[in-house]
Amino acid sequence: MTDASMTPAPATPKKSSLSVLDSRTRKRNAAETRFRMYGVAAIAVGLLFLVFLFASILRSGIPAFTQTVMDIEFVLTQEQFEEAESKMLKTGEYQKIFVNALQSQLEESGLEAAFDNNAIERIVGKPGGTIRSYFLENPDRVGTPVSFELAASSRVDGYFNGRVTRENIVDSRFLMASDLDLVDALEEAGIIHGAFNWNFITGTDSGVDNPGGAGLGASVIGSFFMMLVVLFLSLPIGVAASIYLEEFAPKNRWTDLIEVNISNLAAVPSIVFGILGLAVFIQFAGLPQSAPLVGGLVLTLMTLPTIIISTRASLAAVPPSIRDAALGVGASKMQSVFHHVLPLAMPGILTGTIIGLAQALGETAPLLLIGMVGFVAREYPEGFLSGFTDANSAMPAQIYTWASRADPGFYEKAWGGIIILLLFLITMNAIAVVLRRRFERRW
Repeated sequence: MTDASMTPAPATPKKSSLSVLDSRTRKRNAAETRFRMYGVAAIAVGLLFLVFLFASILRSGIPAFTQTVMDIEFVLTQEQFEEAESKMLKTGEYQKIFVNALQSQLEESGLEAAFDNNAIERIVGKPGGTIRSYFLENPDRVGTPVSFELAASSRVDGYFNGRVTRENIVDSRFLMASDLDLVDALEEAGIIHGAFNWNFITGTDSGVDNPGGAGLGASVIGSFFMMLVVLFLSLPIGVAASIYLEEFAPKNRWTDLIEVNISNLAAVPSIVFGILGLAVFIQFAGLPQSAPLVGGLVLTLMTLPTIIISTRASLAAVPPSIRDAALGVGASKMQSVFHHVLPLAMPGILTGTIIGLAQALGETAPLLLIGMVGFVAREYPEGFLSGFTDANSAMPAQIYTWASRADPGFYEKAWGGIIILLLFLITMNAIAVVLRRRFERRW
């Protein structure tokens, strides 16, 4: 007889506790912690590069917003005015008067510095023409004290900004090492100093030998007129095409082909649109070259795919129940789309449109192909309508032109133009965020 009590009982499996982590759970939690650390490290690296980028842009572009100017006040007597106007070289005579007045002002400050007319031309150019034009336009100021603020040359401006030093300066027709002694004396006397460069924001492009007189104002106007063309063409066309494709078009091979082509057009390089604009709008249609109207048409073609894709995504994001409810109470298909679906999709439509405009604002390659280069932006348009047809440039093309010039002064202008362009882009994206919050609807 076998004693069953002597048979060992089978071992019961050990139950895991919720308060005690097993090895597999610990490994899974460690992997999740590492993944979070990788994500934080990636974000930190991205932010570091972003801060480095903005610091580099600000460090290189801030000098473009300052300018070295020379302030001098003197009295032009009636005898000097009549004598200068009787000479053959009138501006040269006014130049001599300016040099004598500068010498007198230095002596009144107790400073002595030997200089001649050539040194003045290297430091501040030829102000004789400016002085003569002023007194011809204001003859009543003859015999009264008049103060002139004259922009210094780019080399002198670079000396104040630290770009030009006594160690790296090379004697040339633009500036000589001996001229820096005169510049130091003028600074000590308070005659030459730094000031905010309003001309950079409101002025126009200048010649290759005058980076100090170069401004971005005309190019900003050109970009403004181009954006008007893009906005008033791409927004209605893009939204109308999106509504038809998403809400009304039958699903067949033709609409599939159109959708594939729209997606492909969004990935086409911008320079291809520039070649298309050159061939169609300028060579075939005969529209004026370098005009913001042509630039706006080219950028419209490039922006339409982006607006159509974003608008269709916004329309598709509206729940089908909205459409069904509208149709259920007796609304027509068009009424359900325009009265119910479209208002709910408006935040995404506006966001996509503004982002597309911001992308078009920063394009350079298509504008270069249609001739909107920087050196054509030498004057403002005469009126609103002429702003669309007169030759002009755009901010990206102007920046590219400055960066390609040899003078380091234009290189600073290019960095300053990048700052203004970034401000425009940041503003447009901020408007997109505000509009999205303003028109956002929840369901």
